[in-house]
Amino acid sequence: MKKDKYYELLRKQYPTTSDIVSEIINLKAILNLPKGTEHFVSDIHGEYHAFQHILRNGSGNIKTKIHDIFKNDLTKQEQAELATLVYYPIESLEKSTHTDEWYKVKLDQLVKLTHFSASKYTRSKLRKAIPERFSYIIQELLYQSESSKDKEDYYNQVIQTIIDLGQADAIICDLSFAIQKLVVDHLHVVGDIYDRGPAPDKIIEKLIKHHSVDIQWGNHDIIWMGAAAGSPICMMNTIRISARYNNLNIIEDIYGINLRPLLTYAEKYYDDNSAFRPKLSEEDECSCEELLETTKIHQAAAILQFKLEERLVERRPEFKMEHRKLLSATNFDTEEVQIKGQLYPLENTCFTTVNPDNPQELTDEEMDVINRLLTNFINSEKLKRHIDFLYEKGRMYLVYNENLLIHGCVPLNEDGSFMSFPLNGKHYYGKELLDLFEISLRNAYKQPEVINDFDTDLIWYLWSGECSSLFGKKEMTTFERYFIADKATHEEPKNSYYVLRERPEIIHNILQEFGLSSHDSHLINGHTPVKEVKGENPIKADGKMLVIDGGFSKPYQKTTGLAGYTLLYNSYGMQLVAHKSFSSIDDILTNHDDIISLRRVVDKPLSRKKVKDTTVGRQLQEEMRDLEQLLIYVKQ
Repeated sequence: MKKDKYYELLRKQYPTTSDIVSEIINLKAILNLPKGTEHFVSDIHGEYHAFQHILRNGSGNIKTKIHDIFKNDLTKQEQAELATLVYYPIESLEKSTHTDEWYKVKLDQLVKLTHFSASKYTRSKLRKAIPERFSYIIQELLYQSESSKDKEDYYNQVIQTIIDLGQADAIICDLSFAIQKLVVDHLHVVGDIYDRGPAPDKIIEKLIKHHSVDIQWGNHDIIWMGAAAGSPICMMNTIRISARYNNLNIIEDIYGINLRPLLTYAEKYYDDNSAFRPKLSEEDECSCEELLETTKIHQAAAILQFKLEERLVERRPEFKMEHRKLLSATNFDTEEVQIKGQLYPLENTCFTTVNPDNPQELTDEEMDVINRLLTNFINSEKLKRHIDFLYEKGRMYLVYNENLLIHGCVPLNEDGSFMSFPLNGKHYYGKELLDLFEISLRNAYKQPEVINDFDTDLIWYLWSGECSSLFGKKEMTTFERYFIADKATHEEPKNSYYVLRERPEIIHNILQEFGLSSHDSHLINGHTPVKEVKGENPIKADGKMLVIDGGFSKPYQKTTGLAGYTLLYNSYGMQLVAHKSFSSIDDILTNHDDIISLRRVVDKPLSRKKVKDTTVGRQLQEEMRDLEQLLIYVKQ
């Protein structure tokens, strides 16, 4: 009965036998096309300009295609100039005026490049990639590029008329944007869109408009997701980190969240404090008054966070984090704290709002500030739209085209066994643990008005707990970094995963845990910057493990020696792409320099991958089987 209803619904979509047959033929043909190119990026950390450049150039994919087509016709400089035009058509065209002959040459080159970039796609997919306003004209130009010489005069007249009517700039832009879409079929963002950099909101807006994308949540993403889900402690984390990197404008100006209650409170109780002054970039322009306000907010957010942490630790003994109650371990008279049986002197202290007899106590004034801020976070229309998108497109992990994508890690014990998280008499580990985390995240977001429940508290555990797949460390030493000079206390020992992931058998076991046993399978992580300057290799475990921390965050680039990695996976295999630091759009427009520095072949399959070998291909095969059954059903 249910099957009959299903086929009746399917028949409404394909009302005639010829409709069904046509779609079966279409799907069968698509399954034999070459696999589309996947693009993997991670750890963007608010660096919008560098990120959008990586998207525009497809991690060097556009320049490769230009070389393949024009290597015998254009010099390297001319190829670089054409690439710049494709990346930034509007800005390039605005830089100078051009002759009719220049327009003819560039339009012809862009038509050829578009046609080449679309060669492994259906015409339907190509049509969708072309902006609508001149779709008919562009299609005519594209089809001429593959036809005989019979229509050469027609083609030339179309080009000349475009120029005469002053529409050459518009069509150059449309062709360039179509090429950008066509060179990458699908984008994977392996976590950490938020924090440190100045424009995570612009990155989210860019991703919302992207033609095909998925996201694996990062640890810096989930504290924003937690704040929107009604977690006071996650909210204080977002404010503290934003203050630390002088990005409070993201909260106030971009998301329209009023921080005045916190500022009024902070100015009442806090003074200047060198340890809490914001980290400034070269572009930052701040008055002394603004810096002092941010410094005070930074202190207030940190102390409120530490109080909230202590309350949560007490509320959740199952998290086993009693050792993180460092306000309670502090002697406020001598300004010393006891950690693991050892006393440490404190510096840069700002404990004026802490009750020494009950350090976790929140005053009525503080509760009022927290509640007002939380209401503002939950009711921010733009933040909700962005977090809705993260929940719609995001997951804790993703199995896609025989690869496993996880931002951080799969927590392991020293012997390589899966670390377990005990809860209500059951031990969760491996895939089941990550599934538990995702279910809790989604449940918490459904009821943002409910706070201090288990699901909401677990978001904070994901930020800083030992068994968190997103954090991947034994403990987070935020308190120590602010108040203790001894850097030994600042260390955050990594989970054994980060040592063991060098071993092929360990990666094999993890892949099997997530249902992957293919020879072509890989585990792909972000999260940890690859310190190439110290000889670290992003390709691990005989090529089965790849670390693609994008290195977009500028503070990391001093320790890594480069600006990170992205990954391309097309029908011929995988390539890891190393990047130099992004300078500016003006520099690229002037010098036609790119930020691609090196490509490494990671994996080359024995035969070229087709759509039928992919996750999407399996879905299409299921659709095709349903249509074949529908055909039988109709004929009965």
